[in-house]
Amino acid sequence: MNVEKFREHLVKNKMDKKRIEDYIGRLLEYQEYLEKQKQTIETVDVNELVNYTEILVKQDKDSVLEFLRALMNYAYYAKRNDFIEASLDIAESYNAMDNLYERIAEWHGAATRDEIFKGLTIPSLGVRPEKKPEFTKIVLKRVEEKLGEDKLIALLKPCLHQGLGGDLDKDRKDYHELGIDAFLEKKRQDRVKEFEKHRDDGTPAFAQIVDDDVVEYVKNNATSGLGKREGNIIYVTKNPYQIKRSLETDDLRMKRFYVCFCPWVRGAIKDGSEHEVSKHFCQCSGGWYKGYYEQLFEQPIKIEPYETALSGFPYCKFVVHLPENVIIKED
Repeated sequence: MNVEKFREHLVKNKMDKKRIEDYIGRLLEYQEYLEKQKQTIETVDVNELVNYTEILVKQDKDSVLEFLRALMNYAYYAKRNDFIEASLDIAESYNAMDNLYERIAEWHGAATRDEIFKGLTIPSLGVRPEKKPEFTKIVLKRVEEKLGEDKLIALLKPCLHQGLGGDLDKDRKDYHELGIDAFLEKKRQDRVKEFEKHRDDGTPAFAQIVDDDVVEYVKNNATSGLGKREGNIIYVTKNPYQIKRSLETDDLRMKRFYVCFCPWVRGAIKDGSEHEVSKHFCQCSGGWYKGYYEQLFEQPIKIEPYETALSGFPYCKFVVHLPENVIIKED
């Protein structure tokens, strides 16, 4: 690793000096670990990254996130898309179960929360992602047994990590000017342009490299972006977590594995134990859109999983039930 060039890159990107030195220090510690394995940061198999983060968890789990942030910055600088993918596999939705832990206490009391989580340890950021689904199976089963199906759904509906970002003020303005159909098509085309830019720049879109095949998939996904309206419903189909890999396999199970974003269930799809995960868990994924649409329409919105990788489909589709006063403009 060329430390000075990396430092220059961070300075150019206006990162403060303290954070720059912290990131470099964490990467030098990783380099020292790799040297003991007779490897370097340039030659290591990224699939072995989790071996190091699991060591960090045992030593100081609070340092894992900062290390991954440092590594992600290095990966963008060095154009190491493989490191970006590996880091996201470890970090994606890392705090979802911590948020469920807090939400149960807030909504149903600490005593109920403690009973549900008794004897369980939430897998920490940095552990091997394959360890997470076993926790999900147990805790969701306990929630449903203790609180019932309806309350489990209610706990999952707001999403357990974070919703869509973006400029809500601009989107709301565009929606009012264009009407829902033209607005949704604009957002879909924006997503296509985003993937085209990643392809042209050689940068990853979240956890995947983008080529012509990936762009073509996004173009042909008529319900991508924020979806497409049919009557009083918007159908939204998420672009897969790893589009290229899902296109390259004919194995339905692996296709579903590459579609799913969530490490709390993805491994169960891969090993065939997804039937042990509550069928309601994808309410959380629907909730990822819920906050956005409720701000767009400025009122509560009902969103439901329709067909998902967890339930056996090679894609994840959601239904958004439109309010009666939705703005529809005829062509």
